[in-house]
Amino acid sequence: MTATNTDPLPSRILAGVSIPDTPLIAKALEFARAHSDDFAYNHIIRSMLLGFIISAKIPSIADRDLEVHAVAALLHDIGWDPTGELVSEDKRFEVDGANAARDFLHREVPHWDKHRVQLVWDAIALHTIGSVVFYKEAEVQASSYGIWADFQGPDRVQGGLLTWEEYNKVVEEFPRLELMANLKKVMCHLCVTKPQTTYDNTVGEWGDKYVDTYDRKGKLTQDLLDTCDLDSR
Repeated sequence: MTATNTDPLPSRILAGVSIPDTPLIAKALEFARAHSDDFAYNHIIRSMLLGFIISAKIPSIADRDLEVHAVAALLHDIGWDPTGELVSEDKRFEVDGANAARDFLHREVPHWDKHRVQLVWDAIALHTIGSVVFYKEAEVQASSYGIWADFQGPDRVQGGLLTWEEYNKVVEEFPRLELMANLKKVMCHLCVTKPQTTYDNTVGEWGDKYVDTYDRKGKLTQDLLDTCDLDSR
């Protein structure tokens, strides 16, 4: 059964926000806690809460699968896993996180249909690509609204959909713990340890600015296509 706003689910109030309270969400929290630093764990919870606040005010995505939204938000950054267990050598961190979340769902809810699992995968794999993710399904959009709001703050959420009072209440309960400084460390670490996964995306921008040994010259898509000019054959 799809868990939308029309389907009653157990709920609880967290930082003033009503969220679903299901065994799967509890397991997702536990899984995220085991594979997240403190700053990242607080970030994913804030992202879920802010996404619920914002999405409730957008009619086109308010009626969504609440459990899918919650799980996607809670697991969206497990590709940063400090234990290394979920981190590959050759995939973007978003894909590592999406794959780990899919494996988690296959273990915990094998009865879930492929569409629900795919929504979680898409929400995690695409969450850094704003030009794509906000045109996806409601659950995918809702997850990214919360993630982006946590980084950018209420003033950059269009339409006044998130107030400073709502935002501050969430942050008071789940402090930021120097989110931006820690994000910089994570992004630069990815540029150093698996640079080939960063050349074609925004992670590489951190390497360009902060990592002396990082160089994308000759590695961008345009560079590749320039060396594959089949029209001249």
